[in-house]
Amino acid sequence: MGTFIVHHWRALLITYSLLVGGISLCRAQSDTLLQQANRQYSLKAYGRAIELYTQLLADSSAKLNAEQHMKTQAQLAHSYKLVGDVKKAEQTYQTLTAAAELPGSQAESYRQYAQLLAETGKYEESQRMYEKYDQLKKRAVKAESAPFLTSATRVIGKSAPTRYRLEVLGLNTSNAEFSPMYYRDGLVFVSGKKASAAIETAGKGGGGSYLDLFYIQDRQQLKTSQIIKADGTVSKPVQKRGRKDRQMVGAARSRATANDSRTLGGYNDGIVISEGLRYSKTVQPFSRSINSRYHEGPVTFFQDGYRMIFTRNNYDGRRVRQSAEGVTNLKLYTATQQNGTWVNIEELPFNSDDYSVGHPALSSDDRLLFFASDMPGGLGGTDLYVSRNENGKWTKPVNLGKEINTKGNDLFPFIDERGNLYFASDGRKGLGGLDVYYVPLADGVPAGPVEHLEAPINSEMDDFGLITDGNRKGGYFSTNRRKGDDDIFRFVRESALYGCRNLTLRFYDELTQQPIDSVHITIKARAEGRKDQTVVTKKDGLVQLCLESNNDFVFRASRDGYVTSTVGFSTRALTDDSPSQLEIALNQPPKVIDTVQYVSGPPDDGWDAVDLQKSRVQGVVMSEKDHRPITGVTVVLKNDCNGATRQVLTGPDGRYEFELVEGCSYTLSASKAQYGTNTGRIQKIAPRSAPKIVSADLSMLRVGDILPLKNIDYDLDQWTIRPEAYRELDKWVATLQKYSTLTVEVRSHTDSRGDAARNRYLSAQRASSVVNYLASKGISRKRMIAAGYGESVLLNNCDDDADCTDAEHQRNRRTEFKVLSVK
Repeated sequence: MGTFIVHHWRALLITYSLLVGGISLCRAQSDTLLQQANRQYSLKAYGRAIELYTQLLADSSAKLNAEQHMKTQAQLAHSYKLVGDVKKAEQTYQTLTAAAELPGSQAESYRQYAQLLAETGKYEESQRMYEKYDQLKKRAVKAESAPFLTSATRVIGKSAPTRYRLEVLGLNTSNAEFSPMYYRDGLVFVSGKKASAAIETAGKGGGGSYLDLFYIQDRQQLKTSQIIKADGTVSKPVQKRGRKDRQMVGAARSRATANDSRTLGGYNDGIVISEGLRYSKTVQPFSRSINSRYHEGPVTFFQDGYRMIFTRNNYDGRRVRQSAEGVTNLKLYTATQQNGTWVNIEELPFNSDDYSVGHPALSSDDRLLFFASDMPGGLGGTDLYVSRNENGKWTKPVNLGKEINTKGNDLFPFIDERGNLYFASDGRKGLGGLDVYYVPLADGVPAGPVEHLEAPINSEMDDFGLITDGNRKGGYFSTNRRKGDDDIFRFVRESALYGCRNLTLRFYDELTQQPIDSVHITIKARAEGRKDQTVVTKKDGLVQLCLESNNDFVFRASRDGYVTSTVGFSTRALTDDSPSQLEIALNQPPKVIDTVQYVSGPPDDGWDAVDLQKSRVQGVVMSEKDHRPITGVTVVLKNDCNGATRQVLTGPDGRYEFELVEGCSYTLSASKAQYGTNTGRIQKIAPRSAPKIVSADLSMLRVGDILPLKNIDYDLDQWTIRPEAYRELDKWVATLQKYSTLTVEVRSHTDSRGDAARNRYLSAQRASSVVNYLASKGISRKRMIAAGYGESVLLNNCDDDADCTDAEHQRNRRTEFKVLSVK
């Protein structure tokens, strides 16, 4: 890795840890050499640790036991890796692993060595190290890492990789530029300027730097120094040549002092932009009040553009604070813009002197804050966390869990406008170093598997800090693939977002909610030249598919004992919030009832008493809304054996009746103008069996029907859907799947208590939450409209002037579906 492996996380604080390391070394004369080396390693003073570990291993008089010797080699190799000395890191790992099989306590060394080998293009050797890591940990790395297709996944249609064009931005210099972030029409990014008094990071006199935020006001003015086309060819853009390299004046800083010199080094008045940049006054320091003598960045902005959250060393503008170990950690700060100046710089409540918090990323509604931290209780080096803004206050951070976080470093989060998370990790089996991953979220919770972005976004080097739009049409990311220093690349997608889309189908019994095995799913792709394919569910009711992009599909699911179900799915104009899993309920057929002859009096159900000579189907067509009979419905019975049809028109009682021929199955449908057609299947009655009656009542939806959702409650002043509401919503998923042309308005209402404007906003957010949930289950957003009515449509007289009970107010707090159109 390059010089700035440090600023990818640890280097933002290594400046201070090295200072402390030097002081602690002086006062540790009485400690053993091993204790001194381990102390420097724990303080992340890797340059000093390398010197001491090297001295220790070369000293024949040092009495290290086998375990100490192995641990010393492992930490020496890791130190080389962290300071970017790849050659020595590889040599030390090779010596370590060649001597003998490592014990379980050193399994992590295999993983780190595997990553290093992948970075240098030695993929076969890397795979062997991963396998050894697997054996020690007794689990497959692939299962915990990026969700590449497994052998159990069926690829439907043709699969092709996503094609991207990369552009090397002209703002890149010989120093580091990384972590871009959208701000208004421009781009804010982090840049590190070389310090004239070198800070040791490699144990051999490596150069140090500190970080500030810089800003380009108009992204349209960004120029490129190199273009890497999707086919891999490289070209230079046609640009007008300007004058010689221009100088960009740096932000005003306080004058360096004797105390500063040991921690920060010297600095010049500006940064020379020299590589490809042929324009002036385009890049400028972001803010004099934000940029300080210490590290700043990365950053995120609220939607209004007047508030921000940024990363900085533990510095309050007057003095630097350190942990108990003497390390100056990272913290998150907020600031507001007033009259063009960023002011009111304040810490977030979950900062600590004892661990780092940084890399902020806000959701598009400003409600969720994602960030990275090495706080105690995590899964690895740095984990990703989320905090929620509730009533203007940030809640206690919650770890995103093992679905996202690994035993490595997970950091640099970004949330697109659809709520999907991009982040970088070195704890998964990627192409090498830090790689960029993606996972769809639903209200901050993973709603699908973590996916590894393909090359050329990821490479064998570090790739991180990606920002993009909801469809990943284009964006920016950071990488050190060119010359070892971090650069910002722009990318443009030139093909479908997915070559094929991972999709898991789960089939379950509507009544018992249990998974169904042996369901035969026939998959029809509507593009020409695509053959139908059939897959079968296993005991868990699951089938894994990867669907061709830009195509439409029909899933026809059949199984003995269940009504055949047909579900459509499209990968056209695929967006990142498209589902990775569809749950499809299958219904058992209408119950077949053995009927005896009535001896006297009418039957209890109101049907005429007759001698049962032939089997028949009978039932009532009723409204889904209030279960009242519907008159004038055309009920059609089709014999699946010969295609013959019969039909009747229901009267005021909504009843219908047909005779059945044993040995044939039937299709039954009910239709009427302004109603959705209800279609079902009647399984065949065995030949030569006793006559039977099939009872099949049919319910229908009508345009204009308003149906309440039961058990959809929310916490006070919140719009997050509670887990207990999922089952009720899943019933509507099944309804919308059954009526494939049904469009609805999702209507949310509040009671009259509180501010009317706030209630309307709250109800709109709640309606949107329901739509988002249904969309995550595969229902097209084009079929749903979210509408918040606030307190404008009360079901009783409990307005602002009424004295009502909680139960009466509760009646007005509701969510409904209104049928807008149906065929």
